[in-house]
Amino acid sequence: MDFDDFTVRQLVELDACTRCGLCIEWCSTCLDAEDRVLWPREKLQALRFIASRRFGVVARLFGARTPGEGTLTDLSRGLYDCTLCARCAEVCPVGIDTRSLWLAGRREMVRDGLYPEPFNYLRQMVTTTYNISGDDNEDRLIWSENLEYVPEGVVGKQKAETVYFMGCTPSFYPQTYGIPQAAVEVMETAGLDYTTLGRDEWCCGYPLIIAGMGDAVTELVAHNVAAVREKGAARIVAGCPSCYHTWLLEYPRIMGEPLGLEVLHLTQLLEQLITDGRLRMSEFPRTVTYHDACDLGRNSGIYEAPRQVIRSIPGIILSEMQENRHYALCCGGGGDVAICNEELTQAVARRRLRQAEDTGAQVLLSACQQCKRTFMSAARQEKIRMRVLDIVELVARVMLD
Repeated sequence: MDFDDFTVRQLVELDACTRCGLCIEWCSTCLDAEDRVLWPREKLQALRFIASRRFGVVARLFGARTPGEGTLTDLSRGLYDCTLCARCAEVCPVGIDTRSLWLAGRREMVRDGLYPEPFNYLRQMVTTTYNISGDDNEDRLIWSENLEYVPEGVVGKQKAETVYFMGCTPSFYPQTYGIPQAAVEVMETAGLDYTTLGRDEWCCGYPLIIAGMGDAVTELVAHNVAAVREKGAARIVAGCPSCYHTWLLEYPRIMGEPLGLEVLHLTQLLEQLITDGRLRMSEFPRTVTYHDACDLGRNSGIYEAPRQVIRSIPGIILSEMQENRHYALCCGGGGDVAICNEELTQAVARRRLRQAEDTGAQVLLSACQQCKRTFMSAARQEKIRMRVLDIVELVARVMLD
């Protein structure tokens, strides 16, 4: 590791850790307290140890030394068995931005060839098929085949005010087809001038960016931005929090210029439509709980829009989980962890589902396709009888014509 991807601030942060251990208590993946490799504190200490051998006083006097293979291997596993949920950063008493450290560490691991092998396949799929599933990108709209009729906006209206950017998961994974189907139904009912990119929608690049392979996304970013601009759109609405986060924060950085587009998450659009009186809803006399997706909440700061949409539904009771908003537990499906450690993903998901059960809710709502997919899989395996829905699916069900 040469630490070229670390800023001066990040190198200083390596020395700021007080070793209090609070991050360990809040880490979403530290389910096995004996596996110290996963501990945020241990990862930070490993980075500091490696940096000291390269830049410390002894290194300056006698030359930089290469850390042992075991140290680097353990650090790599700790970095990649991390959902990047950022709970550790949220609770750090000295304000260390741990998530940015883990991302910088992953970039270093990729440069040194010390990353899990499945990520080579991920990179190949995303840069050749332009999606995370490896399917033919011509099939991006396969979910629309179950619609009673396919609106003009779905098949790719040439010009529109709003572009609905669906994301890879609901485009290719049947468990989440209901999300774009519901979104289209809502936009049609509200009379929104919208379109999709269809087969011209490429992966936003987020899975590669967080894998430490950001150098491979330049073509994806340029293509997607050009495709949206060609539609003459003033805004883009992303149903996926990771896509939203990437369009909002990563694309302007990568492009080196403002996009000139309003970027909204689907829940923000729903809130606007309800506030403007363009959506009316019938009663839903059920108790629900809401899961804050990491990339929508902690990593993008969107907490109120989803809750405002939920509370606008007559008769509904929102029962919050004990760990919510800034402190919400991850679903387990973030950070690309499921690519190489599905068992860990399911363990975190089960833990979150138990928290949802404790609220007494009949329905678990999320605003993230990956969260829904992860929870549905874990609920089936654990035989947990709780309905898992995306907020837009619920809105579509109770919406009045």
